[in-house]
Amino acid sequence: MSLYSKLRILLFVLVCSVSSAQEILISLKDKDSLVVKKDTTYWEHKNVAGLDFSQIAFVNWNAGGNSSVSGLLKGNFTRKYQRKNVIWNNEMILRYGINKQEDRELRKTEDAFSVSSNFGYRKHPKSNWYSSARFNFNTQFTNGYAYPNIEIPISKPFAPAYIFLGVGSEYNRKDLNLNVYFSPLTNKTTLVLDQTLADKGSFGVQRAIFDEEGNLLRRGKKVRNEFGMLLTNYWKKEIYKNMVLENRFSLYSDYINNFGNIDVDWQVQVEMIVNKYVRANIGIHTIYDDDIKAKEEVNGEQITVGPKVQLKQMLGIGITYLF
Repeated sequence: MSLYSKLRILLFVLVCSVSSAQEILISLKDKDSLVVKKDTTYWEHKNVAGLDFSQIAFVNWNAGGNSSVSGLLKGNFTRKYQRKNVIWNNEMILRYGINKQEDRELRKTEDAFSVSSNFGYRKHPKSNWYSSARFNFNTQFTNGYAYPNIEIPISKPFAPAYIFLGVGSEYNRKDLNLNVYFSPLTNKTTLVLDQTLADKGSFGVQRAIFDEEGNLLRRGKKVRNEFGMLLTNYWKKEIYKNMVLENRFSLYSDYINNFGNIDVDWQVQVEMIVNKYVRANIGIHTIYDDDIKAKEEVNGEQITVGPKVQLKQMLGIGITYLF
């Protein structure tokens, strides 16, 4: 075979090799593109951490007044999954605030830890109605007191703690930031894991039993279960430029114990955005629960009275960081 023929054969092999290599590269590229498509996430992540701070000081102020400083540390962490007919929303809320006034002990102003998870499925992709299952857990970080009494705690971590678990229907409009949930089948569990508070029958658990001489016959129960219906509403809207209204509303009624008596939990907050990091907010939180008895200080003695409407108003300005 002549040298010319050999060169022609070698050139032909090289051309075929290059063509095959190009086909392989194209195939790999197509595979990579498929991998990228498979890696598409349906999760939405949002983390918000903030610190509100306020301070006032007096020096030779003839009108009088006490110097004070207060702070509120807060966090809101959400994980939302949505794909076709399935949604799964998860949220964790942390809040802890303290206040120190001149000539007065450090006092707690806010204490909350909440975790919620909601799973929903709809039959049609364009429907806003979902069949849902919902879980919610609430408790606090530190002891609570009926000030000025700081010797006897009226609440502790996991005393109380509330667990809601139920199934029902949910109307969800992501474009309106609107969510309405109704469950005719919801179990509410109240935990009072401190035996002293459980013996007192705090937060609706069964109290301890003593004989006429004060001897303990039976310890108080640490767990109370209720079974009833739950209605919740969440709505968030920019009502004016850089001013956002957030509404959380919850109603619960137990079927077995005093049906028709409704527990109310209602929070309304308006957030005013100054810039990317600085925000001011004002809010109000109202609670009514027939199982929560108020504590009062009478002649130096702490006594238990009937249930009352609980009302808390908040106003703060501070630094907020989104990540």
